Amino acid sequence: MNEKIAFLPAFIQSYFIAVGVLLGGAMIGALGAFLSGEQPLTAMYRFAGDLRIWAVVAAIGGTFDTFYMVERGFFFGETRDIVRQFLLILAAMGGAQTGVTIITWLTQEHISS
Repeated sequence: MNEKIAFLPAFIQSYFIAVGVLLGGAMIGALGAFLSGEQPLTAMYRFAGDLRIWAVVAAIGGTFDTFYMVERGFFFGETRDIVRQFLLILAAMGGAQTGVTIITWLTQEHISS
């Protein structure tokens, strides 16, 4: 069931879904790294970079609805759909970047000795 929700709630949800996917995936991945004898903070930092695109995909729905909306905008002149999808993707990318920044602050892997 694909219900149409208002733009502002979708925008906010897109941001926080991306943050949640990235933080949760990196932390659970670090737990797995710890259990397998690897360094958990280094693994968490690496997973955060690797999960960035998947956080964006999960936040925008992971389906072809986004591409359909863009196609409809181009071919049928509905530019409002293009702008809406662009802003949702932008919010998801911002959420993913926020998650990476939080993981970077938490792990301090970017500091060289």
